[in-house]
Amino acid sequence: MCLILLAHAAHPRYALVVAANRDEFYERPTAPAQPWAEAPQVLAGRDLRGGGTWLGVTTEGRFAAVTNVREPGRVRLDAPSRGELVGGFLTGDASPAAFLRGLEPRADAYNGFNLLLGEGRELWWFSNRGGAPRRLAPGVYGVSNHLLDTPWPKVTRGKQRLQALLGAHDELPPDALLALLADAAPAADSELPETGVGREWERALSSAFIASPAYGTRSSTALLVERSGGATFVERSFAPGGEPAGEAAHRLRLAPPAPAALRRG
Repeated sequence: MCLILLAHAAHPRYALVVAANRDEFYERPTAPAQPWAEAPQVLAGRDLRGGGTWLGVTTEGRFAAVTNVREPGRVRLDAPSRGELVGGFLTGDASPAAFLRGLEPRADAYNGFNLLLGEGRELWWFSNRGGAPRRLAPGVYGVSNHLLDTPWPKVTRGKQRLQALLGAHDELPPDALLALLADAAPAADSELPETGVGREWERALSSAFIASPAYGTRSSTALLVERSGGATFVERSFAPGGEPAGEAAHRLRLAPPAPAALRRG
């Protein structure tokens, strides 16, 4: 996942709004979002190589998503898959705070990541490149392949467009979020970050939607979690060059969180 835009407790109708693009090599085998056979309460895609996922939600009201931190000179080939962090939270019962407390001592075993965890009224962010776990206040946030709210052009533009959508709609259409994610315009060279991949790749990776022969946006996801307890999850998949490869829409009824006495953390 290379761009996640979120509105947390920032709209009268929705407790959480997420618009997210997952960017990956097209050769990496992937399953689209669907209930997991071994954990049917989980709705998420599947990385068929690493076994984890990049973004998911559960019928118990849990949410998780991850992005990598772009640091080409610091990648460890023997590191565990970051997608297992998302899967581990979604299939578990620890609160976000408790899960992150358990993760902190072993976080350096992974390549750089941003991890977002939500449950009920809480949303947390943690990066093994950015200090202690942080509970997020209500607001609009964005993360790409650096730390939360790093002002890369696609993060800044995406947050502005999401804020405008929140103000313009009492009921947000998923198509509006997906249109936001389809922006393929690159940033100006003067705005490009320097992450060690060279100017040509910095330019190619600067747009919200990426399309190239070998690498690009594999899926776009719109998630709307209503304060009343319902959720809408729409995922569009893409083939090499950004060609459409399918769409799936799911409607969920979310159960309220279990009493604190029955949960871990």
